[in-house]
Amino acid sequence: MTDLQTALRDYAALRRSLGFVAKESDHLLPSFVAYLEGVGAAHVSTQAALAWATMPAAALPVTWAQRLGAVRGFAHYLANSDPLTEVPAADLLPARYTRAAPYLYSDAEIGALMAAARSLSPALRAATYEAFIGLVSVSGLRAGEAIRLDRSDIDYRRAVVVVRNSKLEVAREVPLHETTLHALRAYGVVRDQWSPKQAVAAYFVSTLGSRLCLVTVDATFRRLLAHAGIKAGPGRRRPRAHDLRHSFAVKTLIDWHTQGADVDARMPLLSKVLGHGNPASTYWYLQASPELFGMVARRLDAQSGGGS
Repeated sequence: MTDLQTALRDYAALRRSLGFVAKESDHLLPSFVAYLEGVGAAHVSTQAALAWATMPAAALPVTWAQRLGAVRGFAHYLANSDPLTEVPAADLLPARYTRAAPYLYSDAEIGALMAAARSLSPALRAATYEAFIGLVSVSGLRAGEAIRLDRSDIDYRRAVVVVRNSKLEVAREVPLHETTLHALRAYGVVRDQWSPKQAVAAYFVSTLGSRLCLVTVDATFRRLLAHAGIKAGPGRRRPRAHDLRHSFAVKTLIDWHTQGADVDARMPLLSKVLGHGNPASTYWYLQASPELFGMVARRLDAQSGGGS
């Protein structure tokens, strides 16, 4: 193992010991170290970092910035023991990620999607997609998280769904309403008639009795959107299954504002339900919906007495 490889191993171990959750950018560093070794560099330099960061020439500037950011953190660590290490300046390859506004489904549209799912065949496929859409829309689970659920992850007694292997690699429990539990029980009856428990641990199964895959779910969801007549307006991102999660978050916030609740006090709870490691990711929803943004503005205006 080379000195750089050893340093990378120790850097990763240090981050884990400090409680940092692995990020996608962390997986870039072995490639960077391999690049340095390939060009015969024993130390991190700004020139080498820039050359590696911009190697995918067709990538977006934000991708280059993310790659350079991963190197910057590693370089800061190396500089403590290697005075020849150069830390790339923070203003190199500037890029700002602009999060696209999600498609926000109305209750009527979610109902239309579930009705469209009931038109699928055979009966197992119809039941699977109706239950899948229903669960994601009332729990805020990511589509991939719902796909990875096992039968044992639905705790009917405690009225929660246990989400494992999530984006942040930390399990969480999401509460479920009794009506949701009733619908899931009904789905379980249909599923178990087609796919006995011994066949697969997955909660949502395909007509082959196997776990669903995201590619198939996305393709089927597009068909259901067309069947329900749901499409985005000009210049807007097309609706996706993942946007059911966004719709849940925004609807929850709208309900809280309508009730006059202390939203700031409740925001950590919503962050926990959604599995956000950074509260800023949850506060982003305050600007995701014009309706919600308007409600926030009116409440602030009322609190300030209508003054400017």
